[in-house]
Amino acid sequence: MSLVMSVFMTCWVTYINLGMRPDFALQWGRAFLMAWPAAFLIAFLFGPLLQRVTQRLLPGDGRNA
Repeated sequence: MSLVMSVFMTCWVTYINLGMRPDFALQWGRAFLMAWPAAFLIAFLFGPLLQRVTQRLLPGDGRNA
C-alpha cells in the first residue's frame, strides 16, 4: 500500500509543482525515493492503531455482509 500511494502521490505533487518538464521523470523519481521509506514507516507504525480505531468506529464484527 505504501508503494502504490507513494507512486501516485509523488507523481501528482511533482506535476503540480513543476508541470510536465523534460526532467519530470528524474524529479518524480527523486521525490519517490524520499517518500516511499517515510510512507512505509508511517504505515508500519500507525497501521495497527488505525485498524483498531476503524474497528471501533464500524458497526458489527467488521465483516461485510
